[in-house]
This record gives sequence, C-alpha cells and structure tokens, in this order.
Amino acid sequence: QVQLVESGGGLAQAGGSLRLSCASSGQTFSITNMGWFRRAPGKEREYVAAIRGIDSRTYYAEFVEGRFTISRDNAKNTVYLQMNSLKPEDTAVYYCAAGSISRSISTIPNSYHSWGQGTQVTVSS
Repeated sequence: QVQLVESGGGLAQAGGSLRLSCASSGQTFSITNMGWFRRAPGKEREYVAAIRGIDSRTYYAEFVEGRFTISRDNAKNTVYLQMNSLKPEDTAVYYCAAGSISRSISTIPNSYHSWGQGTQVTVSS
C-alpha cells in the first residue's frame, strides 16, 4: 500500500491561488499515474486532473481547464496541483490518488488504489 500525504490546502479568496502537494511513499512513483479528485459537501467525489507516469502528460476535467495545473517532481516523489483563479464552487476536500502504471489514464476513483487523507480548500466570495 502506497502512503500519500497531502498538504497546502486552506482558505483563499475568489480569484486567488493555492498549491496542493502530495508526497508519495511509492517505490515506483516515477512511472505511476497520479490523480487529483475532490469532494464538495453533499456531492460525490469527482475527478479534477491526472498526470501520466511514463511521460508526464496531463489531463484535466473541463471545469478546471486553464485554471489548474498538475505537475510532478519524481526526484521528490511529489505531485502538485496549482490552482489559480479559484471560485467558490472549488470549495471541497481535495484528494490525491495513485493509479496504474499504464498509458491509460482513468477518471474513475475506483481505478486508483491508494488515497491520501485529503486537504480542505475553501474559497470565499
């Protein structure tokens, strides 16, 4: 089981920025697909972004395209989510997740085998 630890959440004003970090204990982190998901109050967990292990290609949910950037530092076993132009509707608990070692990126939570504890992001209007 891979251990994932998120950090960087907090309170931001609408239009502001936050950067989330997720440190992984995985021995194969550099080739593992990583994802960010979020769960807003009263809603299901939803896909936000993912980054492929083999080539760091990135993928985004339509509602964050152009505002959020996912990246990774394999030397630090860490994946990041830079969130700009935040909106109140971005308020949620954000989770990072470790997925497969393949060319296929999944947006389905059940495809990811390890999860962090989550970090709260609150955006005020």
